Amino acid sequence: MGKFNKQKLNKRATILLAIFLVLGFGTAVLRLFFLQVIQGEELRQKAVDQQLGDITVSAKRGDIYDRNGKVLAQSASVWKLIMAPVYFKTDEQRQYVADGLSEIFGYTEEERNALFDKTNRETYYVNVESKIETDVREKLLTFIDEMKEKEFKVFDSESGKYQNEKLNSNVLYLQDDYKRYYPYGDLASSVIGFTGSDDQGLSGLEIQYDDELRGKPGRTVSAINAIGINMPFQYEQNVDPQDGNSIVTTLDETIQSICEKYLEEAVINNKVANRAAAIAMNPQTGEIYAMAVVDGFDLNDPYTLVDKNKEAEVEALPEEEQNQAYSDALQQQWRNKAISDVYYPGSVFKPIVASMVLEEGVVDENTVFHCNNATITISGTDIHCHVYWPGSGNQHGNQDIVHALWNSCNPALVEMGQMAGTELFQEYYEAFGFSEKTGIDLPGESEDIFFNHEMTSLDLAVSSFGQGFAITPIQMITAISAIANGGYLMQPYVVKEILDSEGNIVKTTTPTVKRQVISKEVSERMNEILFGNVNEGGGTNGYVAGYQVAGKTGTSEKLNAEVDHIASFCGYAPYNDPQIALFVYIDSPRGDTYYGSALAAPVFASIMEEVLPYLEVERHYTEEELESIDATANTYIGLSTGEAVSKIEEDGYSAVVKGSGDKVIAQVPESGTKIPKGGSVVIYTDDASKEETVKVPDFKGLTVTQASQLAASSGVNISLAGAINVSNSVVQSQSIDKDSEVPPGTVVTLTFVGAGIGD
Repeated sequence: MGKFNKQKLNKRATILLAIFLVLGFGTAVLRLFFLQVIQGEELRQKAVDQQLGDITVSAKRGDIYDRNGKVLAQSASVWKLIMAPVYFKTDEQRQYVADGLSEIFGYTEEERNALFDKTNRETYYVNVESKIETDVREKLLTFIDEMKEKEFKVFDSESGKYQNEKLNSNVLYLQDDYKRYYPYGDLASSVIGFTGSDDQGLSGLEIQYDDELRGKPGRTVSAINAIGINMPFQYEQNVDPQDGNSIVTTLDETIQSICEKYLEEAVINNKVANRAAAIAMNPQTGEIYAMAVVDGFDLNDPYTLVDKNKEAEVEALPEEEQNQAYSDALQQQWRNKAISDVYYPGSVFKPIVASMVLEEGVVDENTVFHCNNATITISGTDIHCHVYWPGSGNQHGNQDIVHALWNSCNPALVEMGQMAGTELFQEYYEAFGFSEKTGIDLPGESEDIFFNHEMTSLDLAVSSFGQGFAITPIQMITAISAIANGGYLMQPYVVKEILDSEGNIVKTTTPTVKRQVISKEVSERMNEILFGNVNEGGGTNGYVAGYQVAGKTGTSEKLNAEVDHIASFCGYAPYNDPQIALFVYIDSPRGDTYYGSALAAPVFASIMEEVLPYLEVERHYTEEELESIDATANTYIGLSTGEAVSKIEEDGYSAVVKGSGDKVIAQVPESGTKIPKGGSVVIYTDDASKEETVKVPDFKGLTVTQASQLAASSGVNISLAGAINVSNSVVQSQSIDKDSEVPPGTVVTLTFVGAGIGD
């Protein structure tokens, strides 16, 4: 029995040992499989990471240009200051560097102490400062040169003595970096956008095209020793950065500047509460020449509030509410009103409805529309025309489609809408692009707000004159451009080309037709009607002498507001071959009037007066216009007094002689200045006479005749602009403020608007 039991026990032990061996080796094999196969790549990467340090080298962000090659945004060279504190051997060395750098950068005591703490780190790489400008760089280079020559007492452990040593030359060095600059400051700020401290796009084109602009950073890969410290520079390997692509926009810096100039004037003169916007577009291609939003912000300093009243409001809040209020104010400041705001379009939408009924044959040139008592009743609701006033008896009476648009008659447009019906209205609303975003290549575009229920007859009625639904300004100008260009709805865009870092074109945007909305024949007829509206109808304040301008005014109630309005004007020129379309949008004017004809149309005219000649669009004056256009003053300086008087009179002006000399030494207006026909030229014959001045009178509210008489008696010349051919026009603004002291003969430009025109 004993022998049997012993054999049995040995057998069990063998089996157990085999099991343990199988389990042990099996576990090891499984563990090796897991480590080598399942986690192999991850562990290999960790091993590499433990042996290598990785420093990012900035890539140069691409530039942003206007269509003519003017730089709108660029990344200029700046520098990073890098410190390798592992080379410091004594506190004296650390103190010397900390003090020297603190003086250059203007550090406080606290900041200097923080820098001294950094000098005690066991590493080859500490970023001391970034975005260092050239002037500071020069100071740093001087300091680094001085540092390299300075000797410090360092204890030598082998000799047991102190000896003089210089700091390692690599303890401080400069590394290339880049900083974003915007040469034009606040120009087109809501379109261009800006970048953050890491050079990443945060708004506008900067964020829309961030992938193209930012490039690929380089790397400096260095070995790390056993205790995790970067090894010296001979162990480094550099991977060069790839510079970003540049973008060429469709924007024109000159047109943008003109738009912003006149918008700013309108905001100030009309006490505008919620900014203004303008969009200039090529109606044939969809290219955006300008997109202005006032007030703009400085792209080089985007986090400073431009509106000082808003800043004061924020500062007056309890401290716990200020951060959120400040953030909200900044977001509003950065908002691109031209594509992000929605509004009731008002009467500027009426050409869309007229195009619809003409295209579908619902009406023709002989159809009669009615404006009796300036009221029409739909579903039991009275809808008034803009001329309505209780008890006034104002009305447009019977009219055809041409005069209905010229009069901007609400009842007539309501009739057109009712004749078309809700289904057809919605079909054209979609066809003209209002039911979807335009897809412009900018961030933050909003969608329209349309009825969220089945459209009723009353809905259709108010929609027919541009109320009840909300759209964006970019949608409006794109739709009007379709009327102008033969009926084609174009894709609006802001970037025309993308260039690589060598300046080669890598991508080009070509004009895209989304669809044809109306026929060429209807387009041509609408162009004629809208041209007539500017010359004879309610849009005369948009008139520009010598150019065949077409357009339509708009005045609408503001969305979700009880008292505020939006004044707008959308037009184009020349009407028979449109080269530019312009939309002007003024939000919540709090001045004397809020009508689009009185506010937006003159701004439109002022902009077009400068932009059309800039685009080299040829003027074609009518005989009536030729009688009132200005000429250019010649040079009379150096002539004898008698010769000058004779020459001035030959040129068609009257001569005014100042002084007792016998030769002309100065003249007003100066040579090359525009001067009205029949105006006067003042010539000075001695220095004393040049001191004389006259006071500019107040021309505002005067007719052409009254202004001419006052100018003659005051000793100044006047140049006429705006709606000068409208019988009831009066001066809205003057280029030189009243009571200003000026030399006799100075030319004051007067801008006229049609008095009493409302829409």
